[in-house]
Amino acid sequence: MELEVKEKQMKRVKKKAVIPQSECVACGTCVKVCPREAITIIHGIYAKVNEDICIGCGKCKIACPASIIRLEARV
Repeated sequence: MELEVKEKQMKRVKKKAVIPQSECVACGTCVKVCPREAITIIHGIYAKVNEDICIGCGKCKIACPASIIRLEARV
């Protein structure tokens, strides 16, 4: 039984936020709403997601005024 649970957990797809650099205006809204502080503004030009920290909650996607942030599956 315990082995089945572990196998199911391993098969779950993790999602991470993706911010297209060419479309980002670096407003900082995503930085403010991220509960894990996984997003930073780079040189005042665009936002970047640290995938090691991002939990894929989607709060940044909802808050983005330009609606450019998407959640993508990561292995």
